[in-house]
Amino acid sequence: MRTRPALLVATAVAATLTLGACTSASQDQGGSAPSAAATVVKDEAIAALVPAAVAADGKLTVAAELSYAPLEFVDADGKTPVGLDIDIATAIATVMGLEVDVQSAQFDSIIPAIGTRYEVGVSAFTITPERLETVTMVSYFSAGSQLAVQAGNPDGVDPDDLCGLTVGVQTGTVQQEELEELSAACETPIEILPYDSQATVTANLVGGKLQAMYADSPITAYAVEQADGALETLGEIRDAAPYGVVVAKDDPELAEAVRAALQQLMDDGTLAEIAAHWGNEAGALTTAEINPAV
Repeated sequence: MRTRPALLVATAVAATLTLGACTSASQDQGGSAPSAAATVVKDEAIAALVPAAVAADGKLTVAAELSYAPLEFVDADGKTPVGLDIDIATAIATVMGLEVDVQSAQFDSIIPAIGTRYEVGVSAFTITPERLETVTMVSYFSAGSQLAVQAGNPDGVDPDDLCGLTVGVQTGTVQQEELEELSAACETPIEILPYDSQATVTANLVGGKLQAMYADSPITAYAVEQADGALETLGEIRDAAPYGVVVAKDDPELAEAVRAALQQLMDDGTLAEIAAHWGNEAGALTTAEINPAV
């Protein structure tokens, strides 16, 4: 998730409806058919790159914050992780000859636990110089940030001047950092309200507690679609930047295995097909890089 640009109603019924769409949404965005992740097979050469400690249990343990539809969220059954990032993580694991073990985690708790509790993090992590100081990141997707407001923009929010407004973000995102920087230059500061989950941010925007929200562009677009006319995007997509799979800084072998798996998925078109399945084909990268310049 970025610092990142993202993503329910004044009545309880509408709020409940939208919250349900954002926290346990179905795979409507991706359709009912399985994504290309279901067709991936093991590559022996890439599997040989996987460190023995990772391969020992036959699983790739992946941390994800499961309230960021359509990238990572929980299906309508209330328990199954789904989304673009989940499909990509599944495909990476399969190429490596492993099963994927997706574990739900609060977003800002993931990076500190990479290499101990989790082997990798796949949760819309924007690659930033600050993150590269503590972890290794392998690029695979590109997204920007975007604002959303209530339909009709009743507060007349100017996307180029958020000073004095109440804006919601998910805690630990690049959007939170960006808003803090913008607020510091305001005569009347931005009232930044961070929440643990994006679903809560969206619910509070629909309910009127917020005047705007700021999140990754795919999340904002999906939230608007799921809100059934209660929300709209505002302004242009800003500051496109790559997402990265997070690997421990002291595990270059695993980072290379992840890079090789991603590059194969890019070369054979699988990654682009997965992205298209979730309505985000334009974001799929064609080259996987370890710690790219950002």
